[in-house]
Amino acid sequence: MIIKGKICLDYADQKSAQLVYDSLEIDNKNYVDSKLTENKIIYQITSESLGSFLSTADDLIASEIVVEKILENTHK
Repeated sequence: MIIKGKICLDYADQKSAQLVYDSLEIDNKNYVDSKLTENKIIYQITSESLGSFLSTADDLIASEIVVEKILENTHK
């Protein structure tokens, strides 16, 4: 069975989206297809097992939360 999913992240501006995209792209290579469009990042996840799919999605979201918190703290 092939499991596919899409995660879309919208940011306030293109600069923030670019920072998050650049920060996460190294970890996502070979696991997640990603596309940056203006202030939006779209991630496509494809996996052959539900466990792997959920693990990849969880890692992606957790990493994004960390980057977002870093951005918030550096803008203060």
